[in-house]
Amino acid sequence: MSFLAWIVLGLVAGFIASKIVNNTGQGLVVDVLLGIVGAVVGGFLFNQFGQPGVSGVNLYSLLVAIVGAVVVLWLYHALLGRRVV
Repeated sequence: MSFLAWIVLGLVAGFIASKIVNNTGQGLVVDVLLGIVGAVVGGFLFNQFGQPGVSGVNLYSLLVAIVGAVVVLWLYHALLGRRVV
């Protein structure tokens, strides 16, 4: 997957995960970074359970990235001591 595709997938996944976790975004840069990290984490988690990870820009990869981004955001808030609503 190209670098631009990772950015787009990370932006969308980070934004959606931010809305799921605490109903507000963290800011454009943080959403993108956490979304990209979430895509990697989601791909790793899905591979551990025998499912394919992020394979391109498609709905399945978006779902994987969102799941990973939710996990990353939850850990981000837990480590920084912020309240997750």
